[in-house]
Amino acid sequence: MTWMLRGLLGVGGAVLAFVAWPVANGALQAQKADTAFFEFRTGQPPDLAGAEAALQALDQGVAADPVAGRRLGRAEMLLAAALTPGLGASADERSKWLNQAQADLDFGLGNAPARGVAWAQLAAARQAIGGPSVKVVAALMMSIATAPMMEVLWPSRLRLILNNWQFFTPKEREQIASYVATTWRQSADRRFFASVIHSPLDELFVRYFVRDEPGAQQELTKWLADPNVKRN
Repeated sequence: MTWMLRGLLGVGGAVLAFVAWPVANGALQAQKADTAFFEFRTGQPPDLAGAEAALQALDQGVAADPVAGRRLGRAEMLLAAALTPGLGASADERSKWLNQAQADLDFGLGNAPARGVAWAQLAAARQAIGGPSVKVVAALMMSIATAPMMEVLWPSRLRLILNNWQFFTPKEREQIASYVATTWRQSADRRFFASVIHSPLDELFVRYFVRDEPGAQQELTKWLADPNVKRN
């Protein structure tokens, strides 16, 4: 029995190593993109060569371990690279990145749907590829449903709301108006409400959303007049 137990443990260890290797290899390859992720997230994006090298590492990570998390990680990098104007990528390259990001997000969210950030990324990818649409709204509503109070997403969500307002149903518009008002109340720094306004119509909508919030109109006027508030 002792030799049989040892043999089974040996086989079990070999099987575990065989199964674990793709996961470990995928993680190892993906780690090579950590610097580029940090640079994109802190607003100091890498150059084109750095972004392409990071994407190549993520491709290798996905090839080694093609699970939802790997695909979602690559989608974030693809989207960041495609939507960074100063990166210097060609229109064809950016289009390829956007379509791959959308495919990765569709796959990843199909296997891990409770990802509010990924749903917001899918909304952004769909808008970048096909413009405002009901598909953008569907992904945005899922993002809000799965992670309603994730502060880092508020500016991008508000911009998507303004861009796609015509595609919301009456019921969705009520939900969105309530969500934006709640966001205003819970925001420690409300400058982003002014930063996403690109037109008089945008301003009209934002003012409407916060119409019942005490002092909101005056505060919004202050931020709109502040030259240090950049338009995103």
